[in-house]
Amino acid sequence: MTEAMSELPIRDDLRGRSAYGAPQIDVPVLLNVNENPYAPSTAVVEAVAQAVGRAAQGVNRYPDRDCVGLRSALATYLANREGVSFTAQAIWPANGSNEVMLQLMQAFGGPGRKALGFAPTYSMYPDYCRDTFTQYVTVDRTDDFEVTAEIALTAMANEQPDIILLASPNNPTGTALSLDVVETVCSNFSGMVIVDEAYAEFRRTGTPSALTLLEKFPRLIVTRTMSKAFAFAGGRVGYLVASPAVVDAVQLVRLPYHVSAITQAAAVAALEHAEELLAGVDQLRTERDQLFAWLQGRGHEVAVSDANFILFGRFAEPDLVWQGLLDRGVLIRQTGPTGWLRVSIGTASEMMAFRKALEEVVPA
Repeated sequence: MTEAMSELPIRDDLRGRSAYGAPQIDVPVLLNVNENPYAPSTAVVEAVAQAVGRAAQGVNRYPDRDCVGLRSALATYLANREGVSFTAQAIWPANGSNEVMLQLMQAFGGPGRKALGFAPTYSMYPDYCRDTFTQYVTVDRTDDFEVTAEIALTAMANEQPDIILLASPNNPTGTALSLDVVETVCSNFSGMVIVDEAYAEFRRTGTPSALTLLEKFPRLIVTRTMSKAFAFAGGRVGYLVASPAVVDAVQLVRLPYHVSAITQAAAVAALEHAEELLAGVDQLRTERDQLFAWLQGRGHEVAVSDANFILFGRFAEPDLVWQGLLDRGVLIRQTGPTGWLRVSIGTASEMMAFRKALEEVVPA
């Protein structure tokens, strides 16, 4: 005899909830989950396969629970790519930046503690808080999706949070955050500040990273992922950069051997080919900026983006626009403010297909 989930003795705060997830629909053009559309080359695939093969010879043993090799490889990558130097002790990886964020909430959130976000923002933040019994509150961004110092300071004074969540570039809007705002928040706050930089590699030239502020602010944490720019979404590797004390605190709540030997080996191999894997980033930024101009030229409202996606609108019936695109083989995302839609940046041919479909669904 089977039971429905609603009949199980699950926690009351989970009743009536739906699991997180974007539609997984088999259509020719997938532009809904911000993946890098450029698959790894044959040479990279072979390098990863060889590394995994070597790791597989020892899968009868537990993996390195401290991920020493992976943390060192990430430190080398950041030094080469961002020009900032960190020891491996300042870096902590996990299974995607989702697990990184959950570990941070486990370590610094919890019952009686509060996290502050700025809406609209990443839809998983309330889930991280729910799963760790942390109260989650938000305040609104400006009409153009900015977080100003004034908004941040007022929210901090009114809400008295323990954790502040700042996404830069923000999802789903693509908006990057001024470092002045991050500095203002850190200078006037005694709690933990988390800057989520999942899309950092896609930011426009001259847009700074909060990595440059870590030495100045010991309670600042920057999170990143290999899923997006690295075309490594299936590898499930994210990481944080912070003071070694923060890394020590997170290790108190991590599950033992949380990153498999296979994952660690694949990630290190990918990092050794970072230059090649990131080669498509410049092309995606070019496609993004061209799409931004094209959408504006058609009269749409478009959010300025430093990510590999664009939020555009506004539509009286966004569901119909989404469905019309899907009927033409193009899948984008219904997320964010009412009346807006989000499209990931794909290859030149995929963007051409998106433009053609949108022209048919929403004539100029």
